[in-house]
Amino acid sequence: MDQEADRDYVEELTRWEDSGATWEVLATTARGVTVALLRCDGGEEAARFTTDDARLRAFLEARRA
Repeated sequence: MDQEADRDYVEELTRWEDSGATWEVLATTARGVTVALLRCDGGEEAARFTTDDARLRAFLEARRA
């Protein structure tokens, strides 16, 4: 089973925000988007991921509008 295909990035970012933390788009290219997950107690980067997930791209585009 492909874990990358099963990962719900939109749900992950929403859950991250709901817990009081933030995230930041670090890069957007034709090959994918890189997002940093930032801690709620100081803003340090806790994790990051890069993906070409179309649903995440649509979510991010809607947030910019």
